[in-house]
Amino acid sequence: MAETSPTAPVQGARSSASIETGRTIGLFAATCIGVGAIVGGGILALAGVALAVTGPGALLAFGLNGIIAIMTALSFAELSSAFPQSGGTYVFAKRVLTVGPAFIVGWVVWFASIVAAALYALGFATFFTTGLSAGLDAGGIAGPTWLGSTGFTSVLAALTMTASAIVIARSTGGSGNAISVAKVIVFGVLIGGGVWAWVITDPPASARMTPFLPAGPGALFQAMGYTFIALQGFDLVAAVAGEVRDPRRTLPRAMLISLVIALLVYLPLLTIVTVLGPADGSSIQDMARAAPDTIIAEAARSYLGEKGFWLVVSAGVLSMLSALLANVYAASRIAQAMARDRTLPAVVDSIHPQRGTPVFAVAVTAGIGLFIIALVHDVAAAGAASSLIFLISFALVQILCVVARRRRPRHGGFRAPFFPWLPISGALLCAALAAYQSVVVPTAGLVVVGWLAIGAGCYIWFFGHRARVQDAVHEAQDSDLLELRGRSPLVLVPTAHPDSAGLLSLMAACIAPPRVGRVLMLNVVPPMNTLSPEDFTQRLDDSAKILRDSLEAALGAGARTEALATVGLDPWDEIARVARVHHCATLLLGMSELSDAALRGRLERLASELSCNFVLFRFPPVWHPELVRRVLVPVRGNAVHNALRARLLVRLRYRAASALEVVYLVVLPATTSDSDRARVDRSYRRQLRDESTTPSSIRTVLADDVSAAITEATHECDLLILGLSRLDRSRRVFSEMTRKVVASTSCAALVISESG
Repeated sequence: MAETSPTAPVQGARSSASIETGRTIGLFAATCIGVGAIVGGGILALAGVALAVTGPGALLAFGLNGIIAIMTALSFAELSSAFPQSGGTYVFAKRVLTVGPAFIVGWVVWFASIVAAALYALGFATFFTTGLSAGLDAGGIAGPTWLGSTGFTSVLAALTMTASAIVIARSTGGSGNAISVAKVIVFGVLIGGGVWAWVITDPPASARMTPFLPAGPGALFQAMGYTFIALQGFDLVAAVAGEVRDPRRTLPRAMLISLVIALLVYLPLLTIVTVLGPADGSSIQDMARAAPDTIIAEAARSYLGEKGFWLVVSAGVLSMLSALLANVYAASRIAQAMARDRTLPAVVDSIHPQRGTPVFAVAVTAGIGLFIIALVHDVAAAGAASSLIFLISFALVQILCVVARRRRPRHGGFRAPFFPWLPISGALLCAALAAYQSVVVPTAGLVVVGWLAIGAGCYIWFFGHRARVQDAVHEAQDSDLLELRGRSPLVLVPTAHPDSAGLLSLMAACIAPPRVGRVLMLNVVPPMNTLSPEDFTQRLDDSAKILRDSLEAALGAGARTEALATVGLDPWDEIARVARVHHCATLLLGMSELSDAALRGRLERLASELSCNFVLFRFPPVWHPELVRRVLVPVRGNAVHNALRARLLVRLRYRAASALEVVYLVVLPATTSDSDRARVDRSYRRQLRDESTTPSSIRTVLADDVSAAITEATHECDLLILGLSRLDRSRRVFSEMTRKVVASTSCAALVISESG
């Protein structure tokens, strides 16, 4: 038997708090992120559609959307100040739901932000080429034919996307602050010029506003569905919450201020366009139907001349660029948060050593945006899908706000008013608009379904296992996470012997999460008709003593503990019944040896019948979790027990009196070459990095007798953790190697099997 690389270290998993980049964003910069994403692009692109559908009623459509957006922003403000981590909606879902649903939420919101960035890149290219062509025409110069071509627009959009990614990767402050301020100033000039023109011309305002809803209330709702995306962007402030200073005060203010600024731009501008834009004898609805894409520019030309046209072009260029920067910035932080939880590859979480920015997350986000730009003929459908996804996610966030407040009524962050009616009403309104989008633009629904299918495949085949292991570590480290998810895991501990009751209780206290976990000690008494009265009385006394000792040990270890005595003819059937009735998360059983085939068969049957975690504990006469210094974990090619093992190792680390060391043991055939051993070592290092939260090492042993190699390694350890083999999803068995190792070692041993 030969041994190599005995102390190859494994870098431990990091807590979420330790990986946030520095908090460098203040109120002004955070507000600029929201303003940059909201103001300009939406109104310039969508005002024509709204005015064409509902005429002057577009003003009401934007106002009502503003009310819904403020209701949504209040829920975002509460959740982001309660969980001030980068990732936005994804982080909210991860805290309140589990990692699987959170991945789906993050996956679609990430995509929606990327699509929005691609659309704004194309919008920037369109406004830039429009302005350039108009400038050449004004100078009497014939522009080249390719200037307005789709190909040139796409190339310019791709270059703009790339440049934006470079700027964001090199900056820690959100980027685009100056652009956001500049475009608000430009819009202010447009509005101010309109007010001046109104004063000096005294137009017939009432006539231009009548009829206010020429197509009726149905058209109003239609316009709201088209234009709600114009107010999306405040959520991007939540997506960068991990980089915001004093987040509990700054985040709510930044979201609400950015929305108020947007409404102070949109509503006066729409009023001026409606009153001053049309020529005498025409209506704004007719004008919008004739030129929906350039309605703002044409209206500005009507009341400010050519200067108005150029102001709109300038506003368009600045608006599209700032919205592009804001969406790429926020989308990269969503990707970073997902990679931190291993729902995306870990490399996406890479941080630049000098600048502290997630360069790889920015690169991946921009790369997907470039791909979307290349598929220019699908951008319209993807843009509608982006609107649909945002509406669905906004409805979900408001539901999450209600659930989070119910599960944790007291937190130190901002609290949305009129709870729970305000978030519930906001959720219903967003859901109604989303339903409208899916009916009116069915292609958007197909895009969403397609992206979800891609995400589901990636999660099942690539990300799911590592994500569940990382999530298990987070749950073991943070009991608040379990509380917010509404979980109170129960550890069921059947015990029949007074000598083992106390130690089993101590191990149960190690497994149960503090504060929210529970331990249920169970003792099964035979029916009275199977014993003499004296024996039955004695068994009741023994049961009381066993449960009393168990309660004392578990309560002394700080576990929430209950005791239960039941009557059953077959203890094994009774254990299974109690486990099902109480929905136990983990079944903990004491074991002596596994050489008895009948006993082993009953254990395998019990483990296979129940869907909970299954843990067998064999311990020496004197054992305590505080005495554990070194844990030996033999590992094999499959990784079916990593999540449960990660939970156990985290809890043992907290219980140990001194530093805990974990040794992962890999046993390879004696004939394994050095290159193969190095390859296997790298593979296990990647696999175990997520579950290791303590000083750890990988020890590679070359031996043909696996059980003998493991047995020899246990001489230096205080606890051995082995996995129960799975023949399929419904059958768990003890392998021959496990039986041999348990029979030949004297240290404490855990044989574990994860549920599912």
